[in-house]
Amino acid sequence: MAEHLADLSRLAGEHVGRLNATAPVTAGSGPDIRHIHGLPEISRAIGEALGGARREILTAQPDGSRPSGVLKEALESVRRHISAGVSMRTLYQHSTRFDEATKEYVREVTKLGASVRTLDEFFDRLVIVDDVAFIAANEDRTSAAAVREPAVVRFLRDTFDRSWDRAQPFPFVPHHAAKAADEVMPAIRESIKRLLFEGYSDRQIARRLGISERSLQTHIAGMKQELGARNRLQMGYLLGRNEAAAAR
Repeated sequence: MAEHLADLSRLAGEHVGRLNATAPVTAGSGPDIRHIHGLPEISRAIGEALGGARREILTAQPDGSRPSGVLKEALESVRRHISAGVSMRTLYQHSTRFDEATKEYVREVTKLGASVRTLDEFFDRLVIVDDVAFIAANEDRTSAAAVREPAVVRFLRDTFDRSWDRAQPFPFVPHHAAKAADEVMPAIRESIKRLLFEGYSDRQIARRLGISERSLQTHIAGMKQELGARNRLQMGYLLGRNEAAAAR
């Protein structure tokens, strides 16, 4: 599913040159796919769409926790939309369960009526506001595509819903990170193992899981210790042997 969404982002980026890039993102106007360049313009376009939200806001936020200042601004936005009767759901990655600012934010928005869940990894950043969806159009997310084509928006919403169904509710009790680790560590370690098998670099694995490369190294060190491996090469051999034994 993540690969399909990445392809969709790429295709959107290839076709936006033929579209009008100046139309505002407001209900019922603009081209089916509009390219937006630069973080300020992306924020402005999403803000305009959020200002006109009437039914539903879906957000998928990869890359782990966000700065506390951003979360405070987001809390006020959630408060306004929930009070106006707009449904809100957010997907984070499991790594956010270790961040105190994120836990406090989720606690507050849940009280207001929003829903938050987490996954080990999922697709790139996605925002859907009623009938318009925003997806990244390049790797560093400095360009985005605002999508209005109903079939594409329906596909993106279905992608979000399928990931939502697999996700776990964000916990609040107990508050300590050690307890959160008990709930999500197996899924994180399993993803690391799978991505290592598939040949991804440390940088790519860390980005996909929303953790730092240093945190990734800590996980790998723990995996080596559990297996009794002296180095990553031996760890790979032992993991492969265990997988083969389990498949028999």
